[in-house]
Amino acid sequence: MTPSAISPHPVTSTLSPETIARLADVSILASLDETTLHCLDGATEVHLPAEEVLIQQGEAARFFWILLSGSITISNTSTDGQETTQHTMHQGVAFGEVQLLANIASAATYRAASDCELLQLDEEQFWLLMTSCPEVRKAILGNMAMRLAKLQATTFHQEKMASLGTLAAGLMHELNNPGAAARRASSQLRENLLRMHALTAKFSKTDMTYEQKQCMFDLQEFALGASLPQPLSSIEQADAEEALTAWMEDSQIEDAWKMAPTLVSIGIQAQDLEHARITFTGSMFSDSISWLVALISSMQLVGIVEESITRVTDLVQAVKSYAYEGRGEKQTIDVNASIHATLVILSHKIREKQLTLDKSFSSDLVNLQTECQGLNQIWTNLLDNAIDAAPQGGTLTIRTWTEQVRTGPQTPPRANICVMFRDNGPGIPPEIQSRIFDPFYTTKPVGVGTGLGLGIVFRIVEQCGGTLRFTSAPGDTEFVVRLPSTRA
Repeated sequence: MTPSAISPHPVTSTLSPETIARLADVSILASLDETTLHCLDGATEVHLPAEEVLIQQGEAARFFWILLSGSITISNTSTDGQETTQHTMHQGVAFGEVQLLANIASAATYRAASDCELLQLDEEQFWLLMTSCPEVRKAILGNMAMRLAKLQATTFHQEKMASLGTLAAGLMHELNNPGAAARRASSQLRENLLRMHALTAKFSKTDMTYEQKQCMFDLQEFALGASLPQPLSSIEQADAEEALTAWMEDSQIEDAWKMAPTLVSIGIQAQDLEHARITFTGSMFSDSISWLVALISSMQLVGIVEESITRVTDLVQAVKSYAYEGRGEKQTIDVNASIHATLVILSHKIREKQLTLDKSFSSDLVNLQTECQGLNQIWTNLLDNAIDAAPQGGTLTIRTWTEQVRTGPQTPPRANICVMFRDNGPGIPPEIQSRIFDPFYTTKPVGVGTGLGLGIVFRIVEQCGGTLRFTSAPGDTEFVVRLPSTRA
């Protein structure tokens, strides 16, 4: 239910003594005398039944209200359509001034929790009140300052939760890959060990000559000490595997086609196995090669497990860096490492869009000395936006550098840390470029975009004493963050 649908009483030019008496319970008006309260003459008294909506999230707010009786709940609807109650207002609260003074849409839905009586001023009446009644204006502006502080804390928390959602999605993708790889490698490693155990048991029941034992040892030494060969092209790899398979089949080796790729992977050719073919007779030659392949495969699988664990460790370190950065105390931050941690978390999105990452981190970038909170949210939002904007198979460019800035003729130069994010997407339309940092501004439908991202980024950068600038044209959008390395 919108304000035009709620039930108004007849508008009177002078508020009744009963209404004036009820205004004494309004916190921001409690200190005003009866004569001053008549500044509100001309306001409309309206009735809002229980469960009716006063204003919907995302709608333009064009009224200032004073709640004379009843209570109103304030709720937010998330991107998945889940509505959450944030707060309940009770009798004596004035509201709506933030939206009118800041010219922003309502950030929440206001719904009557019980039957309510309100005093309503439209936009024209509100501005007349602000200009003609200094005492009321002072009270409203004081109330707005308090509300804006709470709103900023709330929106900061909402954006942090959105960043954590992005973080969780990234972790889900990133941890799945090394986890699955380690699981597959462990399963194959178990099969190899059982196979090697069976072959070793078979060898132990055979009278092997010293030469045969030495040949087995030489094969083992070769496998364990082999360095990775130069990478082969697909055609070269196929030709090498085909040639070795043919030689092994001629030598009566079982499953030659399955074992040849493993042997080729460490550079083994037919001539490397010729001595073993001469040394071993009958099925022992096939068994010795099978044992060798199991050994080589096991070593490669151990490498895969190590790489997977390293990948998980890197992710944990990235999340730790992300989570503990900017907690209000003085910190020394490596901005390159901070951006890298965010890239690790968002790398699944980069891979999904098959983006080329053009990254150039300055090797002599100075550290950031700051108490600023939310630094990682700057990188998360700007990177996430650039990834979303870039076309499939496009390019994402990141640069860092140090810039010396002199603030006055008598002052020493100050070092600014500069970070640039660029994408080759369609660009930001010129008609909305002036508004992209406005709080709650978004081009997405209600419930899909909060419009918090760039507004929050802009405020965090300002709180850190820095600047955020952008240029945008089709195929080239660039955001540049400049942060003073130290705060005076």
